[in-house]
Amino acid sequence: MSQIDRRKFVASVALALGGAAMGPAGAQQNGAGPTPQPAPTPSQGFSHDDVLRRARELASAPLSAPPTLPEPLARLDQDAWREIRFRSERSLLGANNGGAFRLQPYHLGSIHRRPVIVNTIRDGIATPLPYAANLFDYGGAKFEKPLPVNTGFAGFRLTYPLNDPRGFDELISFLGGSFFRFVGRGQRPGASARGLGVNAGGANEELPFFREFWIETPEPGADKIILHALLDGEAATGAYRFELRPGVDATVDVKLTLFARKAGAKISFAPLASMFHHGEGDKRARADYRPEAHDSDGLLLHTGAGEWLWRPLRNPAQALISAFMGRDIRGFGLMQRDRNFEHYQDLDLAYERRPSLWVEPVGDWGEGHVELVESPGAEESADNIIASWIPAASPEPGKPFTLAYRITSTLDLARLSPGGRAIGAFLTQPKAAGPKEAIAPNSHRFLIDFAGGDLPFFLPDAAAIEVVATASEGRVLRTFITPNPYARGFRAGFDLQLEPGRASDLRIALRYGSRVLTETWTTPFLAE
Repeated sequence: MSQIDRRKFVASVALALGGAAMGPAGAQQNGAGPTPQPAPTPSQGFSHDDVLRRARELASAPLSAPPTLPEPLARLDQDAWREIRFRSERSLLGANNGGAFRLQPYHLGSIHRRPVIVNTIRDGIATPLPYAANLFDYGGAKFEKPLPVNTGFAGFRLTYPLNDPRGFDELISFLGGSFFRFVGRGQRPGASARGLGVNAGGANEELPFFREFWIETPEPGADKIILHALLDGEAATGAYRFELRPGVDATVDVKLTLFARKAGAKISFAPLASMFHHGEGDKRARADYRPEAHDSDGLLLHTGAGEWLWRPLRNPAQALISAFMGRDIRGFGLMQRDRNFEHYQDLDLAYERRPSLWVEPVGDWGEGHVELVESPGAEESADNIIASWIPAASPEPGKPFTLAYRITSTLDLARLSPGGRAIGAFLTQPKAAGPKEAIAPNSHRFLIDFAGGDLPFFLPDAAAIEVVATASEGRVLRTFITPNPYARGFRAGFDLQLEPGRASDLRIALRYGSRVLTETWTTPFLAE
């Protein structure tokens, strides 16, 4: 399973830009600085149709080999690259018209090898951003000769007065493949998004990449910014439109048209990537003072039938792929629910402030499934979690495939999963219900704590609550429920009989009559 060393990248970009960085740690492609495309004439203007045309043309030809990165940049190590910092006083976009958005490119070098063309748009005219050495402070990085004028950039970030009206904070960053990461107010970078996934999480995973961007210059006072992007890769090309709105919750509206280059690739949409190293359910001994370390602790789904599913994440011993089938899914996301610093104890990384990323389809997506890939993550810097949507019918060469969705970066989960939520899960040995009852062989007891929603109302009448527990294999022997006054909810449990070496998909939820009170907690279980 391929993994992205995100933590090392975040640290390197933070130092390189002299501030909080958000870019994903993409496995970089070999490349060299491109020659910027000439700006269109006033009679041409720019429209998203230009990106569509480029994507369609690219799809009709094989993927071109990237040029070679200039040797002085290719031999830079990460420490030297970190010292190349963009000069904030040279920021573009709003710096020229008093607007709130600022554009700052990343320098090529070291592992950041894939060149990206960055255009700004004003009055309908697209103008490539030319490389200039005076945009950067090179620190200790020394070059015998000036770098070529067509060196280009590795990507860019946008800053905005997100947390303080007097300053500028990183809002969104594009760097590495098709990765992008954005945050809302008070958030710390965590999970990231991708433009596209191809065989995501597999040994033959491909990494499509954004090769060119067009950024519309916002008017002074604008509360949003629009970007267009051209995606390329071995399996497909694509035209993307991003509409970004900063705030307490940051949102990105994505509209894309994909052109498949070849048939048979597993193409996934709205992919989210995150890290789960260890958590409260992990009983493995670790030389780590921190009880938990993760950017996300679960996958949340809102199915087309209206059911809410919660799937806790794990760091498995071997790769695990889970598929959640359905039609017209209403939403999915990688959630960071645990906001208690005491559960992390990390003063530097602030895991409790990592945002949840929630994807909401625009229009009906039809048949398909949400796929969750969990890979072994030995290093805390590795993104070992991928969640994405895969259509039942894969895009075909020669036929454009369109999709639209919104991604929200949030710390507030109140509007998501409005019923009771699973806040804890425990596996233990079952106990006999009485002195004359024997414990069934090969049985396992699961305890799930539910809280929130309308559960406090039902605390006086726990007997009226039905525990609905199912297993795809094995047998549910009994269910039971106990009020949990500490959580102002309930602790529900069930005993499962399952032969050693057998696997089963487990589900549990609480119901009152015909009314479902909670989300459905679900997990795969392998009996040992």
